[in-house]
Amino acid sequence: MKSSDVRAIVTGGASGLGLATARRIVADGGRVTLLDLSDEKGRAAAAELGEAASYLHLDVTDEAAAQAALAQAKERMDGLNAAICCAGILGAGRALGREGAMPLATFSNTVKVNLIGSFNIAKAAADLMQHNEAHADGERGAIVFTASIAAWEGQIGQAAYAASKGGVVGMTLPLAREFTRIGVRVMTVAPGVFHTPMVDGMPEAVYQSLCAQVPFPSRLGDPAEFADTVGYILRNGYLNGSAIRVDGAIRLQPK
Repeated sequence: MKSSDVRAIVTGGASGLGLATARRIVADGGRVTLLDLSDEKGRAAAAELGEAASYLHLDVTDEAAAQAALAQAKERMDGLNAAICCAGILGAGRALGREGAMPLATFSNTVKVNLIGSFNIAKAAADLMQHNEAHADGERGAIVFTASIAAWEGQIGQAAYAASKGGVVGMTLPLAREFTRIGVRVMTVAPGVFHTPMVDGMPEAVYQSLCAQVPFPSRLGDPAEFADTVGYILRNGYLNGSAIRVDGAIRLQPK
């Protein structure tokens, strides 16, 4: 699809990778609706982006709320042809920690937000996109998930997170195959270690150690580089059913 034709929702759009993606979409001439739990940050981000952006409060695990929010976003933007899923949580913790076994709720909540939340948005978006007018090659829209390289190389203490992101990678191809009949593509971006609010406040020595683990370039990823990848996926109609690693060739060690 043409960048200027993009009408996108971005979950987790108030900060980090989501906000960077929203900035890219707007800079390329598209329109975007930010979906997030942080009203203060969400409204501020939408104001920064200008008339081409707006904000809606959303918990991605709420089925009815997701359907309503996406319908409202479609009305605001006069269309919806892209859904970018960036909302997520870390869910770090060992299955058998010093204080005992991990509470099942910790594992369940991580999967609920990262995996089930992504599926919830995807199905709601596809339900609306199937009614779009078909453009080149019959395309009506695109859905882009955010996974992680932990989907393949989860570290000790990442069982919940790796399982949730592995699930995102795992459902990419089945959904892409299913949505061929409605002309909606499904792709996943799997970032490595990126400079997001999650690393703000990290001790300098730890930060530099992380950078040194990346073969080339030896630094953390810039959220703009994630956003560029999403933009390329939206523009390239032949990308479908796959996960793209954006990681500087890093491979996570056990711990």
